[in-house]
Amino acid sequence: MKQKTNRSAAKRFTLTGGSKVMRNKAYKSHLLSSKKRKRKRNLGKPTVVDSANLKGIRRMLPYL
Repeated sequence: MKQKTNRSAAKRFTLTGGSKVMRNKAYKSHLLSSKKRKRKRNLGKPTVVDSANLKGIRRMLPYL
């Protein structure tokens, strides 16, 4: 039987060429005037998902 992909997770995570799971960072939507330019710039870049969370993400995205 086919497994269902969690659609909300599918929109939030992407896979790199080396099969690492990437995510977007939080804290970039509001109250930006108090944050430094460098911090806001780095918050816009995606980052690799931590290994502690990888098992749950793989379960939500069986075909990723």
